[in-house]
Amino acid sequence: MKHTYFWHIAVAKYVTSIFVVFLLYLYSFIYLMKMEGQFEYANVISGIYWLVCTVTTVGYGDITLSSDAGKLFSVFVQLTGIPLVFGLLFTWLLIPWMEKTVKTAVPIKVSEKLKDHIMICGYNKIVETLIEELQEKNVPYIIIEDDEKLVRTLIKRNVACIFGSASEETALKNAHIDTARFLITNESDEMNATIVLTARAMSDVNIIAIVENVSNAKYLKYAGATRVLSPKQLFGDFIGRKAADPFVGKLTGTTEFFQGVSIVELPIYPNSSLMGKTLRSASIRERTGANVVGIWSGGKLTYDIFPNERIRENSVLLVIGTMDQLAKLKKLTQGYQENNHGESI
Repeated sequence: MKHTYFWHIAVAKYVTSIFVVFLLYLYSFIYLMKMEGQFEYANVISGIYWLVCTVTTVGYGDITLSSDAGKLFSVFVQLTGIPLVFGLLFTWLLIPWMEKTVKTAVPIKVSEKLKDHIMICGYNKIVETLIEELQEKNVPYIIIEDDEKLVRTLIKRNVACIFGSASEETALKNAHIDTARFLITNESDEMNATIVLTARAMSDVNIIAIVENVSNAKYLKYAGATRVLSPKQLFGDFIGRKAADPFVGKLTGTTEFFQGVSIVELPIYPNSSLMGKTLRSASIRERTGANVVGIWSGGKLTYDIFPNERIRENSVLLVIGTMDQLAKLKKLTQGYQENNHGESI
């Protein structure tokens, strides 16, 4: 959106500059024609005609400047006018316009057949993991994303998405909010509040808001969110259970995103085989099926994790998966070993 705005400003400046330069050319032409005594051509219409013929190199020759000053001026107009028009015009206007026209348009509306689906507003690591589970379970979904480049990338990966701002009614209508199963907001807290307000005014769909700052949870509920999830709040709940957690047989502290898929935070215990490994070498996805979407380290939660991110003693993994997948990973984080079949023992 911002790039489009600045592009329009640049084009406006370019067109204004050309207009000013051509006015100077026109004034100079009329002045030289009067100086040479060719008064019949010393007018605006003849000047425009001569400029167009000269700049486009047509050169009919019916109107010419015969004095030395006039000839030098004609050469100057040709040398500066041609690149000014053809060079910049093609670079700034024609080529971008052609690329925009030829480029495949991004989808802005879902199929009329899509219903009973999950709407996801905003794409990041958490959503990526959620989508994998949805695709495995054949649950219909659609992502609304306002980053056109990201939308094109997702489409190449066969991820269902449309281009638009989820805070606008048009985008929500295009995603069929009236027939959706529920809606997940995954933008900034401020944007989430706007999305919730807009969606609630249009539909009574269940809305799950993922909040960055737990103190904003109440505002999202006031706005109309059915449920508010906060990774930081999950971590706070975990701290209260930390002492007893190793002795609990079942997985506790999980928060269900939707049926069968949950999110939980798992600390790394001293005897864990994951200690000191990178996320790539730990092969958590391959060994358990669960997906790491964030890491607490040094009291700070980050979602921008990379394969070379190292798992340390004070790390806490934020993971998403089914209960069976999370249970397998929990055993690994607590120090259980795997047998030859990849099963924790």
